[in-house]
Amino acid sequence: MAVWDDLVGQERVIATLDAAARDADALVTAAATDTPPPPASKMTHAWLFTGPPGAGRVTAARAFAAALQCVSPDRALGGSPGCGFCDGCHTALLGTHADVSAVAAVGTQILAEDMRDTVRKSYTSPAGGRWQVILVEDAERLNEKSANAVLKAVEEPAPRTVWLLCAPSVEDVLPTIRSRCRLLTLASPAVGAVADMLVRRDGIEPDVAANVARATQGHIDRARRLATDPRARERRAAVLKIPLRVEDIGGCLKAAQELVDAAAEDSKQLAEEVDTKETEELKAALGAQAGGRMPRGTAGVMKDLEDKQKRRRTRSQRDSLDLALTELTGVYRDVLALQLGSRVALANVEIQDTLERIARGSSPESTLRRIEAIGACRTALDRNVAPLLAVEAMTVALRAG
Repeated sequence: MAVWDDLVGQERVIATLDAAARDADALVTAAATDTPPPPASKMTHAWLFTGPPGAGRVTAARAFAAALQCVSPDRALGGSPGCGFCDGCHTALLGTHADVSAVAAVGTQILAEDMRDTVRKSYTSPAGGRWQVILVEDAERLNEKSANAVLKAVEEPAPRTVWLLCAPSVEDVLPTIRSRCRLLTLASPAVGAVADMLVRRDGIEPDVAANVARATQGHIDRARRLATDPRARERRAAVLKIPLRVEDIGGCLKAAQELVDAAAEDSKQLAEEVDTKETEELKAALGAQAGGRMPRGTAGVMKDLEDKQKRRRTRSQRDSLDLALTELTGVYRDVLALQLGSRVALANVEIQDTLERIARGSSPESTLRRIEAIGACRTALDRNVAPLLAVEAMTVALRAG
């Protein structure tokens, strides 16, 4: 299994990364044998992966990191780096490779303190691998200070350091950073290709795989979660009922409250296990005594961890809400397709009767206004408006049409 196998429908991107990995391997070999490097290398020190949600930006970047760290003996025989089986590939894909550092937003932003150690590490030589790889999963969430730290590191990189930045679009990254990166744009994979991957890689039943791939419009991670997590299916079913629950103000407010509560519960369940493990590990590292008493002078460290966990829970709740809003947008997109007589395949065929009822009872103009109301809610959440207030405003707007 090559490292590229999880990249669905991204043949052009795979070809580019495979060629760059080959040239990177040649550069390392040339340095080790004191021979001239290849004259025209496709490898560079900074890459920017962009594409819509679900296209696999982080998957592509991590696969490339694995290919750069590949130590398969087949490379010497002309094989392409990225076998997927060697220790370098395996640990890079799992996120445990000593020379692959990943940074993701803990809260709504990547702060300078989150990047400090990573930027410092980027100036060091690889400890045991072939390259020092820095993967920034949410480059669009870099704030001013952390972005400036990344810019300086990208401007003056160490000889064997590679930066891999992931963002939804080029516009989400500072012009000074993106101008120093090689751009790779991923496309949304076809629904059929996602369904085939779920069957082949995850053992999902073909009918289930086809349904979840269509429902998520090719979003790989959401499709996999919908196929394997009963709670995700329950939450989605509740979201699909919202258009029928906003017929009066009371229904609007109740639907908003339930949507926010579900997002909070989801983030709580996701955070509890991680938070508990992190806290216990830190206490042990700081030398917690019997009964849980902490040594003197460690209160500040524990407070920093609590702040980090709080930011992560906030981010998790916002992400859960954003997913619900994406699914709600899909409902009205199907309604609009029916109203306009479009031949576009419906994403939510399981509620086709509901979609047709809404389509008959409203106009395309009102459907567009409802889609705009959902977009306005997402914008408000990005600006840190209280979730309940933003969602209540949206449900009332959905009622008004």
